[in-house]
Amino acid sequence: MPTQEEVYDTLRTCYDPEIPVNIVDLGLVYAVEIHQRRVDVKMTLTARGCGMGGYIAAEAEQKLLELPDVDEARVELVWDPPWDPSRISAEGRRLLGIPEE
Repeated sequence: MPTQEEVYDTLRTCYDPEIPVNIVDLGLVYAVEIHQRRVDVKMTLTARGCGMGGYIAAEAEQKLLELPDVDEARVELVWDPPWDPSRISAEGRRLLGIPEE
């Protein structure tokens, strides 16, 4: 069974192609649930109309399936609560050149 840390480390390798920050540090990942060899992720996008949502979700699923103890991965796009820039981590802010609040 994968650990939360392994799952989040893997998700940190996924990027919105338009933003040079991974989906975890952008604050797009809302929940990770591990059920034995299955990983369920709830995530959002920076904008509801983002055309890259399917690509990002598919990439995240594919990378999670590459973990040795994962047989199934499901990434669900959710819109509640809506994403806003306050969800960006300190590392994400640094990478984007946004001053700390």
